[in-house]
Amino acid sequence: MSYKCISVNEAKALLENSSVILVDVRDAESYAQANIPNAINVLQETVDEFLSQTDKETPLIVYCYHGNSSKGAADYFFSQGHKEVYSLDGGFEAWRVS
Repeated sequence: MSYKCISVNEAKALLENSSVILVDVRDAESYAQANIPNAINVLQETVDEFLSQTDKETPLIVYCYHGNSSKGAADYFFSQGHKEVYSLDGGFEAWRVS
C-alpha cells in the first residue's frame, strides 16, 4: 500500500512531534464551517497548485468527512511523489468527537 491509515491519536502524535501538513479534502463550505486547526483545504481545482508548492518530503495527513475519500486522495498524493502520506481513520468526524 502506498499510504498508511492512522487513528486520531496517531495523527495527534505526528502533529506534535514533526512538521506535517494537514490536508482537508472536504468541500469548501464544510471546511469553512469547521476544520482541524492549520489544515489546508485542497479541492479538485486547487490540487495542482498544492502539489507544485508542497515539499514532497514533508509528511501529509489527509482527511475527509468519515475517512473514505481521504484514502483515494492519500493514494493520489503518494502517486504524485509524496514520500509519506497518511489517511485519517474516521475523518473529521472522528477528530471532532475525540
